Amino acid sequence: MERESMEYDVVIVGAGPSGLSAAIRLKQLCAESGKDVSVCIVEKGSEVGAHILSGAVLEPRALNELIPDWQEKGAPLNTPAADDRFMFLTENKAFKLPTPPQMNNHGNYIVSLGNVCRWLGEQAEALGVEIYPGFAAAEVLYDENGAVRGVATGDMGIGKDGEPTANHTPGVELHAKITLFAEGCRGSLSKGLFQKYELRKECDPQTFGIGIKELWEIDPEKHQPGLVWHSIGWPMNSATYGGSFLYHLEGNQMAVGFVIGLDYQNPYLSPFDEFQRFKLHPAVKPFFEGARRISYGARALNEGGFQSIPKLTFPGGALIGCTAGFLNVPKIKGTHTAMKSGMLAAESAFEALTQEGAQEGAGNGIELTAYPEALKASWVWQELRGVRNIRPAFHNGMWAGLAYSAIDTYLLRGKAPWTFRNHADHPQLKKASECTPIDYPKPDGKITFDKLSSVFISNTNHEENQPAHLTLRDKSVPIEVNLALYDAPEQRYCPAGVYEIVRDDDGSNPRLQINAQNCVHCKTCDIKDPSQNINWVVPEGGGGPNYPNM
Repeated sequence: MERESMEYDVVIVGAGPSGLSAAIRLKQLCAESGKDVSVCIVEKGSEVGAHILSGAVLEPRALNELIPDWQEKGAPLNTPAADDRFMFLTENKAFKLPTPPQMNNHGNYIVSLGNVCRWLGEQAEALGVEIYPGFAAAEVLYDENGAVRGVATGDMGIGKDGEPTANHTPGVELHAKITLFAEGCRGSLSKGLFQKYELRKECDPQTFGIGIKELWEIDPEKHQPGLVWHSIGWPMNSATYGGSFLYHLEGNQMAVGFVIGLDYQNPYLSPFDEFQRFKLHPAVKPFFEGARRISYGARALNEGGFQSIPKLTFPGGALIGCTAGFLNVPKIKGTHTAMKSGMLAAESAFEALTQEGAQEGAGNGIELTAYPEALKASWVWQELRGVRNIRPAFHNGMWAGLAYSAIDTYLLRGKAPWTFRNHADHPQLKKASECTPIDYPKPDGKITFDKLSSVFISNTNHEENQPAHLTLRDKSVPIEVNLALYDAPEQRYCPAGVYEIVRDDDGSNPRLQINAQNCVHCKTCDIKDPSQNINWVVPEGGGGPNYPNM
């Protein structure tokens, strides 16, 4: 069966903050000029917002620019940040530290980013944007000159054996003059674009963290709407980058999470279990007593910042949002920068498409050279450049990182004449023989939980009869390298119980079992695997988590 094709001026891959902002800005420019640009967004989640996971405290700067009357239009920014607390934890005590300027949240809002994206989706559709949730962009399409000419969605109804089933429906080709990739952190198509166009040739490696989050309904007497609580220290040792957040939303809800830098060294470390034991700290545990866990999820996030921004454009397309890596790590915020990047790309795309003669045929290899120039002239560039040295300062440990951050922030004010470099995460893992196993407490089922019960409340679902979307470049590596040298760390760095070493009854014949149906699409395995042997590709559209209010 041949694939059908649809023609658009702009196709956007991903209905997150950057993709939706780009689409809205394009249609705003159409309304202002009386010209028309057709815009389509394809989204792998079952609905807009289904795969969106963030803390999140939202800085509304970009939203103010994009939709100045967002309050009148009912944007779900319901809880102003009211009280910042920055804590240092030891195993049994908590000490309040001065709140760094970057973490001052006056004027910001505690939100469900998924709900913000659902609202942005409504605004986009009202302006004429076509959004297709449940369709995963699985392939980049190129023209005869090697320029991007759109994407193709994945086939539906392919069995585990790779053969079409009775329910087979071929994917659809979405052709565009310009394709904007807004896949989020570690996008599967973006990885191919990085290689084909050598987009990372002149920047540092991207470095990542894993963020794990739960949403709780807590005792009203313990609920403090607007509380923004962060911590560093325990349960991390001083060599490992990590920290927590507790955000009190409306409706007696509290978001709790933990972020760990994926350059950690001990293969026995389990980010999921570190998060669980964090909740047992004496300063934290009281919030969870008498409370009810509502949802769970996990997602990798970019931490490379300014030094790791790749070349953003190529013939026929551009990278926006977290696909490119605009997270401001000291602020712990990237939504505002992602949105602004989408808006700037949209303005560049609109100008390129509406120039005389630009509407002649699709696939003409337009390169949005004005987009990176506009970004460099914007507040995004200034903001990221000013904090560029803070995250890599922690490569020397927590105390060195805190000391340098204070000097960089208060004395140098982000204008140091040097720039620290970033390193890739996967080579940092030490061999198991060089490290000490970590004894994690067993879950109590009230405050701490296991991975499988957590995945259950992420509403994760995949059609079981489909090829695994977690693929191995070499099937011998998990046992001969990862198990032999690192004691199979994929069993621990995956927060969803996807990877499991199984053996015969006598303990012999170890082999890797991949429980792909558990995958919450965090992409950690694709990043942290020491051999870079795991390749995450999109499953059937609509598969994965369905995050409510996350």
